[in-house]
Amino acid sequence: MKRLSTLIVALLAAAGVHAAEVQVAVAANFTAPVQQIAGEFERKTGHKAVLAFGATGKFYAQITNGAPFEVFLAADDTTPAKLDKEGQTVLGSRFTYAVGTLVLWSSKPDFVDAKGDVLKSGKFNKLAVANPKTAPYGAAAIETLTRLKLLDAVQPKFVQGENISQTHQFVSTGNADIGFVALSQVFKDNKLNSGSAWIVPGEMHEPILQDAVILAKGKDNPAAKAFMEFLKSPYAHAVIKSYGYALR
Repeated sequence: MKRLSTLIVALLAAAGVHAAEVQVAVAANFTAPVQQIAGEFERKTGHKAVLAFGATGKFYAQITNGAPFEVFLAADDTTPAKLDKEGQTVLGSRFTYAVGTLVLWSSKPDFVDAKGDVLKSGKFNKLAVANPKTAPYGAAAIETLTRLKLLDAVQPKFVQGENISQTHQFVSTGNADIGFVALSQVFKDNKLNSGSAWIVPGEMHEPILQDAVILAKGKDNPAAKAFMEFLKSPYAHAVIKSYGYALR
């Protein structure tokens, strides 16, 4: 029995030699799903994903200035494509891991109607929107308001979040009556977690294609490749869909 225990310890130690960490920059809208996925990734592979969350545009600036990220999960497809062209990625590694959905949400029940007509009524104090220059969901919100011909009318009521997490926080704390957030922030297992919402039809804005890519710094890290492969697994796909994302 003692010899068996020693053998098990030795095998675990050997396995640990091959385990690695991967530094992952993640768009804020994908916080909850990726935390769940990363936990299972570590259990299944022994590798650990070290996650950082923020706005896609800010991550782009950090990556081009030498930040140590090895994998990038963006909230759009244009930023990873731009990094591809600039030689900042492992070419051929980019793919769409999720298709996002924009939602107008209030933490108050029955405040937002099923058609979003609350925007036309003007019966709200503040409207939270993520910075459209750095957050793709913020850009989609501006597109939607422009399409509805309401941008000029509601802009004086804007409170701007640095990213979609801060935007959600403005609404959840009551600092804004309503806000455009990611469906994944307020939705789980095919139901709204709280409050009231209007799911914005996809034709109101450009598709929110969210691409993942291995960055140049992760080229020789086996954990980076393993994490990207795990994102394509049936387990990851089930988690992604449970938060209201579509798959491409």
